[in-house]
Amino acid sequence: MSTGTDTALPYVDAHHHVWDLSVRDQEWITGEELAPIRRTFTLGELEPEARAAGVGATVLVQTVTVAEETPELLALAAGGGLVAGVVGWSDLTAPDVAGTLAALAALPGGDRLAGIRHQVQDEPDPEWLLRPDVLRGLAAVADAGLVYDLVVRPHQLPAAARAAQLLPGLTFVLDHAGKPPVATGRTHPWADGLRALAALPNTVCKLSGLVTEAGPRSASPADLRPYTDVVLDAFGPGRLMFGSDWPVCRLAAPYAGVLDTARTLTSHLGEDERRAVFAATARRVYRLDGPPGAP
Repeated sequence: MSTGTDTALPYVDAHHHVWDLSVRDQEWITGEELAPIRRTFTLGELEPEARAAGVGATVLVQTVTVAEETPELLALAAGGGLVAGVVGWSDLTAPDVAGTLAALAALPGGDRLAGIRHQVQDEPDPEWLLRPDVLRGLAAVADAGLVYDLVVRPHQLPAAARAAQLLPGLTFVLDHAGKPPVATGRTHPWADGLRALAALPNTVCKLSGLVTEAGPRSASPADLRPYTDVVLDAFGPGRLMFGSDWPVCRLAAPYAGVLDTARTLTSHLGEDERRAVFAATARRVYRLDGPPGAP
């Protein structure tokens, strides 16, 4: 297999954020550990870093469970530039979630709406995804031709797998590889839950967020490889996509460093496999070259 320079340029960054603290607070940014990112981050700051790293398109992902945020993200996408797709938020338990999704698609930039996400990681019920009202909302996401991004912790992976099994027509995208406990050096039970999810054909995984889970002292390729090897074996390159998780990644590594680490961890793959991880999977799943929706 080739281990030379990638020929899959331009890259697609399938996961990043922006926020403006003058518009609304990001209540999750608390404590000394997160202090370096407790400020406004804009597309204008991201774009030169991303383009310098060879990124030609990105997916902008929600950060808060506030209905007003998604139209704002779509408006940013409508302005042109890097953002080719948006993963927004909508209340899955609302009676008229289908109408809300249709209204979002009709907004400026609505053609860039590619998926929906909720901070499931913060839900106290480990089986929140299996609630009847949530499953009804997830079915509406599928009917709208969108994908669903999963931000969950390892103990919530079994419920995610069951939800994916119950809704075979919806593509589930696992953010940050399910947040494995990289800093501890342990792989189980996270690996078991990840493999169970990956066994379902309507699931995809992001190679994102791992440097943050590791922290700056454990974010080397050697530290991350036990986890990325599990992900690659479970999902395969054709169901794996790179994401920077900027600006959260800056807690552990700069943008270029995150991309370089991902390149190192996938350098043993063939050219077509690397092209899938760094561009093709994201373009297919999020339909970045056409109408939004699932593959």
